[in-house]
Amino acid sequence: MATIVSTLFISLDGVAEIDPAWHFPYFDENMGAAVGEDYEDVDVLLLGRVTYDSFAGAWPERETAGGQDATFAAQLGDVRKVVATRGAQELGWRNAEAAPDLVETVTALKADAGIGKILVAGSISVVRQLLAAGLLDELRLLVHPVAARTGERLFDDGEPIYPLRLLRSDVFPTGVVRLVYAPSQLPGTQGYDDVTDKVPGAA
Repeated sequence: MATIVSTLFISLDGVAEIDPAWHFPYFDENMGAAVGEDYEDVDVLLLGRVTYDSFAGAWPERETAGGQDATFAAQLGDVRKVVATRGAQELGWRNAEAAPDLVETVTALKADAGIGKILVAGSISVVRQLLAAGLLDELRLLVHPVAARTGERLFDDGEPIYPLRLLRSDVFPTGVVRLVYAPSQLPGTQGYDDVTDKVPGAA
């Protein structure tokens, strides 16, 4: 089955709606390499409508302009893009298709033997839905050492909780920490009475 990977820039206080004011000062070659790794061998790019409109409003022009980011822009244009949207309007960018029912579409993509990796770029609402449906395999976070204090956070209020298992981590010179998680289970069912022997100073 295909692996579904989410990649997000996020602040210490959980804001995943990036603001250029706190994001780009930390974007160095290390972060660029991490992003490049996320986009390696991607068969399908899965996007929410807001993120798609942001991408489609910028990357085709950057590809045409032929600047330093033109190669990456062309990569984004060439990849198959599935957009979570119920809108009927034309998407406009090459290789883009609409997915009115996100969970149904992703379930079918995940079962497609010809697809190895599906990348969810940004798209907070899509990540939330995939977590709730148990479809996400990896949550990759580039945690910036800043409290954004405003903006949409990745995790909303609700139930159930989402236990995660840390697969790997990297610390960049800027203080950005890259954390790669997979959905998991709590390590046990202990309560306070079960861990009193581990309290500092316990006999």
